[in-house]
Amino acid sequence: MGIIGVSIISNFGRVFDEPFGMQKVYCFFFLLNALLALPLQAQDFSLKKGVITDSILASKDESFAIYLPKSFDLEKSWPLVMVCDMQGRGKRAISMFVNAAEEQGYVLVGSNALHDSISITNNILITNRLLKSAEALISLENERIYSAGFSSGGRFASLVPSFIKGFRGVISLGAAIPNYELLNSNNIFHFIGVVGNEDYGYPDMLEARATLKRLKFPNQLWVFNGGHSWPEPRYIEKALAAITLRAMSKGQTPKNLPFVENTYRKELNDLDEMIQARDLVMAYDLMNEIISTYQLHLSVDSLQAESKSLRKNKDYRTMRRNENGALFKETLMRDEYQYNLLEDIGSLNYNNLGWWNYQMEELKKYEKKPSAERKMGVRLLAYLNALIEDNIDIEAAEDQVNDEVLSFLWMLKTITEPDNFDYYLKIISDSAKYEDFGTSLFYLEELLKKGYKDKAALYDLENTALLRITPKYNELIGKYLKDARYEIIEE
Repeated sequence: MGIIGVSIISNFGRVFDEPFGMQKVYCFFFLLNALLALPLQAQDFSLKKGVITDSILASKDESFAIYLPKSFDLEKSWPLVMVCDMQGRGKRAISMFVNAAEEQGYVLVGSNALHDSISITNNILITNRLLKSAEALISLENERIYSAGFSSGGRFASLVPSFIKGFRGVISLGAAIPNYELLNSNNIFHFIGVVGNEDYGYPDMLEARATLKRLKFPNQLWVFNGGHSWPEPRYIEKALAAITLRAMSKGQTPKNLPFVENTYRKELNDLDEMIQARDLVMAYDLMNEIISTYQLHLSVDSLQAESKSLRKNKDYRTMRRNENGALFKETLMRDEYQYNLLEDIGSLNYNNLGWWNYQMEELKKYEKKPSAERKMGVRLLAYLNALIEDNIDIEAAEDQVNDEVLSFLWMLKTITEPDNFDYYLKIISDSAKYEDFGTSLFYLEELLKKGYKDKAALYDLENTALLRITPKYNELIGKYLKDARYEIIEE
């Protein structure tokens, strides 16, 4: 295994910024003319090829992880994928791309300083400093620098090319572009989306594909069976292969016919599996992605003919109609959820908790529906949970947090995610703080009914000093967990 001795030197850069959120992007457009003067960071460390090296300093308080493929050579220039994780887990983020990067010859970097709790301005500055540090370490292929990420990391990654010069493409897993107003026909980049068909971001990714096509941005969308999670490694390989193939078509890297044929063969195998499983909508969409990706490298005439034939297939047409109908209904229901949630937060309408309970019962009915509606039901539940969590984060970030709003949102979470014990505990603690013992005891019993077993945590819960010595509190714990800590004395 080769070892490369290196040191980081200071660099300068210039970036632009734009804030955004999950539901709506507020475009305040301002210009940052900032020279990024990094303190000189002399470091002695070694980079090993074929393994991830972590905690390399980009500045005094910022570090990153890097992966060099086993074929790495300091005398050559290399393509770079910067993987963004908004919890500052650079090593973990790039580990998901290692197999694909090794096979296709990419260097990976991931910042440990990015975080969704800080401003987009600062995250862009961190990203720019990381790019400069990578440029100081190795020689990069200027036309082959890309950003990537999952979920919030994917949303951030899709902003990077609009603010930092030099990024030519984005691999976004489970997240669409947050603001199309930032796209500029003078700054075209290649967008690769990967999403599960049960992911709440699936409709947004379909919209992104249509919008980018209209704006003449090259793009592909790879869809897998699953929800909002990291895809299987082969889908990351597909995504990276798409940008590799585009680089070959533009003459940015030599054409590798064995690689082209091998990846094409893998795609056809996946296509055959979908057809055999009668996933005809997914199969048709995959055919078109394969055609657009490979038509500059191989003859795809037979695949084009198969695509036309499938489009006329009666079963396919029925399935497509069902999916379009489900997507339309999903849009209406998402809008209804968002409107009602904002109304209920504004008025703190506890009486409407029953309505949300009813919505959950309605969503359960989709579990027994045909495929398109069943997947819609899964996506809607995930969307609703993400919407509530987003509002929790927004409220928690306020200078003056409204505890009653937070408590209401936590109550909603016990309805939409009833097996997540954290929200019951938060309500018990918060209600006890205001001596609303009735609410605390209600949620304590609901928690215990769900099978919660950590008795020690219940007797150590913040704000419950008075509550936990009451007879009712100990009676409930004794009923469900046996052996309450405090004796219950009957008067």
